[in-house]
Amino acid sequence: MGINASMMVAAITNVNAITNVNRGVRGTSSLAPGTEAEAVECCPSVLSAPLGADDAAELARAFSALADPVRLRLISMLAAAPSGEVCVCNFVGPLSRSQGTVSHHLKILGEAGLVRGERRGKWVWYSLDRDRFAALRTAIGP
Repeated sequence: MGINASMMVAAITNVNAITNVNRGVRGTSSLAPGTEAEAVECCPSVLSAPLGADDAAELARAFSALADPVRLRLISMLAAAPSGEVCVCNFVGPLSRSQGTVSHHLKILGEAGLVRGERRGKWVWYSLDRDRFAALRTAIGP
């Protein structure tokens, strides 16, 4: 069973909803004031006008990174984390994947601009790039 566009839209919407609940915000954007306009400029809606080659490549890279069940689970775990961040060591057990496999998937998500990693000692702590998710929502919205 493959992942289709409506499943990706649902996943992105769920990330936003979970993020807002964990931040104690209901019914508001996860963006700082003024950021939403920047997201619109960054990635125009694919439904409003033809995309240029650079915008299409950027969006394809992000959506391609999301088109994997393990990576979607990583995103949902990060979105559900009460502190907004998770140590890489805490993904191995719940995902039933090796440390190397988890790191590989996080690298792909990081290269697509979807997550950020911060090294603390020997471990890396990951968090979502909420602005990037907002830009993706804008890009697939009407």
